[in-house]
Amino acid sequence: MAKVQVTNVVVLDNPSPFLNPFQFEITFECIENLPEDLEWKIIYVGSAESEEYDQVLDSVLVGPVPEGKHMFVFQADPPNPNLIPLADVVGVTVVLITCSYRGAEFVRVGYYVNNEYSDPELRENPPSQPEFDKLARNILASDPRVTRFKVDWGDESGNEENVQPAVSMDANSNQPMAMETSSNHTADDAMAGIDAMKRVHGPAATPATGL
Repeated sequence: MAKVQVTNVVVLDNPSPFLNPFQFEITFECIENLPEDLEWKIIYVGSAESEEYDQVLDSVLVGPVPEGKHMFVFQADPPNPNLIPLADVVGVTVVLITCSYRGAEFVRVGYYVNNEYSDPELRENPPSQPEFDKLARNILASDPRVTRFKVDWGDESGNEENVQPAVSMDANSNQPMAMETSSNHTADDAMAGIDAMKRVHGPAATPATGL
């Protein structure tokens, strides 16, 4: 059994201007003391065509982690506009929150992100060169995709055949919802459904339901 369960993620400041920081309030539970750090990352998918354009917006180490429930706000700067292909600036993409222990990723929460101009005229006639200060970012907070992976926690748990689904709270409804999981690292995981998401995570896998 995983020693850490992500029980809730709340998307803050959403929708917001494209150049605003990303902010997520993350709640997780640890079933026993962890002697080493958890590494959290926020990753912005810059293009459906190549992982070359993925940007790690920030990473943070949390730990050692005592047993119990924990919450923190994870904030990261927006992606560097100069690293996003022009054709992929406007439209739907993905932002990922990942967590790893001892260098092995064990959970991934993915959100669809829609970038569009706030001005209706710019939406109808977008400029040839993107005007990032006029773009708005809307994260589909009601439909996160969650995937968990078996990892070695330093005992026999990393070799278990069955991974139990976590239970989390939907930020909008405050009702518990089961999170489907993936038991291996074939990892199209979090975002199966459109070509861009398949590119990020490899061959098709069972999509997960939201937090």
